[in-house]
Amino acid sequence: MNSRKIITQLATVFILVMTTISFAQNKNERASVEVDGVCMMCKDRIEKAAIRTKGVKSALWDVDSHELQLIYDARKINLDSIRKNVAAVGHDTKELKATEAAYNTVHPCCRYRDEDVKKDHKNDN
Repeated sequence: MNSRKIITQLATVFILVMTTISFAQNKNERASVEVDGVCMMCKDRIEKAAIRTKGVKSALWDVDSHELQLIYDARKINLDSIRKNVAAVGHDTKELKATEAAYNTVHPCCRYRDEDVKKDHKNDN
């Protein structure tokens, strides 16, 4: 075998190995989930429910946009599990609605399904 062919084969193997390693290290996923809520107490509850989920590295919820920005280890957790944990503390997501029992545990000022509560919070802004 000539040396040029060996070098080409080694380079190809090296590129394949490096590509595989770089894909294997990309474990963190970013996602945005719409979560209902109306205030800073909701923010605290939603973020805690998400961040306490094993594999979630960052969770930031915006009161105005209702977007929960997540960074999570996709090898340990998936979005459905995160949504379930958020719903378990009483907050609806676009894909999963909290049970009435869970919703009823939120503070009365956080009852985002109640139109009067929503109006009160809009007046605060």
